[in-house]
This record gives sequence, C-alpha cells and structure tokens, in this order.
Amino acid sequence: MTAVLDRAAARPPRPRPRWGLWLGTAGVVAVTVWAAIGIEFTLAPLVTDTLRGQRIIAQFFPPNWPYIARVWPAWVETLSIAVVASVVGCALALGAALLASRVTAPGPVVLQVAKAVLSVVRSLPDIAYGLLFVAAVGTGALGGIMALVLFNLGIAAKLTAETIDAVDTGPLEAADAAGANRVQRAARAVVPQIAPSYLSYCLYVFELNIRASVVIGLVGGGGIGNVIAVELARFRYDNLAALVVALFVVVFAIDQVSRALRRRLV
Repeated sequence: MTAVLDRAAARPPRPRPRWGLWLGTAGVVAVTVWAAIGIEFTLAPLVTDTLRGQRIIAQFFPPNWPYIARVWPAWVETLSIAVVASVVGCALALGAALLASRVTAPGPVVLQVAKAVLSVVRSLPDIAYGLLFVAAVGTGALGGIMALVLFNLGIAAKLTAETIDAVDTGPLEAADAAGANRVQRAARAVVPQIAPSYLSYCLYVFELNIRASVVIGLVGGGGIGNVIAVELARFRYDNLAALVVALFVVVFAIDQVSRALRRRLV
C-alpha cells in the first residue's frame, strides 16, 4: 500500500492547458459564429418545411426496382469512365510526381513549376472540371473522362510525390555511383520502392472515380449520373430511389474490395 502511494506521489502533475490553446479555441468559435451570421444560418427550415419534405420523401417509396436493370448500359458506362480515367490519370500522375519531388526533379525550376501546376490542378473540384469539359467537347463520356483525368492527376501526383520524397537514399546513391542517368535512376531506384504505395493510391483514386463519375454525370458527363439528372427533372422519385440504393450497394462493394487489396499492397 505504501509503495502504491509513493508511486502516486512521484507521478508528475498534469500540465495546465497553455493560454494559446484557450485563445485558439476562442478564435475557432468566433470564426464559426461569424460565418454562421454571414450566411444567415438557421435550423428553422427543419421545422417549417417538414410537411413539404415528408410529401416528397413519400414519393420515393416504393422504389421501382426493375428500373435498375433497364438502365444497365448507363451503369457500364459509369464503370468504364472510372476505369479509363483511373488508368490514364494515374499514369500521368506518376510522371508528374517524379517532376514534383525533390528527389527526382531535374532541377529546382522544374520542381517549383511542377508543384505550382499541381496546386492549380487541385484547386478545382471534380464538378468544375466536368462543367468545363462538357462545355468544350459536349455531353457524353469523353467530357467525364477528361474531367476525372485532371481530378485524378491532382490527387495521385501529390500523394506519390510525397512518397518519393521519403524513399531510401541508398539505392539512389548506388545508381548514381553506377553512372545511371535520371530516367534509369528513377526506374531502377525510385519506382520499385514506391510501387506498393503507388498502386494503393491508384485503387483509392478508382474508388473516388466511381463516386465522382456520378456527380460529373449530373452535369452531362455521361453514365448513371446523367440518368439520375433526367429522372430528377422528371420527378420520378421512385426510379431515383432505386438508382440511389443500387449506387450505394455498388460503391460499398467496390470500396470493400479496394480496401482489401490496398491492405495487401501496403
């Protein structure tokens, strides 16, 4: 009993929170309140619009399950868009990552330019790219693929470049000592080290593309998103409910398979 009391007495006291923590918390609360006031945030519609919302939600039931099979070509198109965009986007991202890493960049100028370009690419969301490319090439799968390629490029290149920055320098020094050029150095000493993580990023990007292709389809990028937009405009909520449930099942299944594969890679 005495030993226990001695250990408790020897334990250092818990440090008090620093004034910076309280100041930071107060700042976050103040900014949140300011933002809420600025957009006139209110929860009143949850009460005032409840009846209208209930009438709309009631139209979703029962879902029109046979409609899922009727739009099977749109499901195939969505999957095809995601696959093509993932392959092309991740291939471009590997090259961009090699230019945007301090380990493999040809020089500081190329490094800064590559980082700046990737920052610009990441600044726009997927739906913005969808609007741009649909306006440029028209509605259909091509606009959706081009939008997702740029969307993938920004994500995969950033993650891969950070992985390259953390590679073991031993193989790099060995390649330099053997007289390897920059391409040989990257192919033999860098890519083998980052391959598991890079493939994991590619699978993660494919997961994102399944969801993003639906959003891009809403603005004319093809696939099941285009069908959802049409059914929403027709107020066919029973068809829409069936599509949403099917989409949830598809995305969940792909997410689980991809997660299992990524666990094996990393």
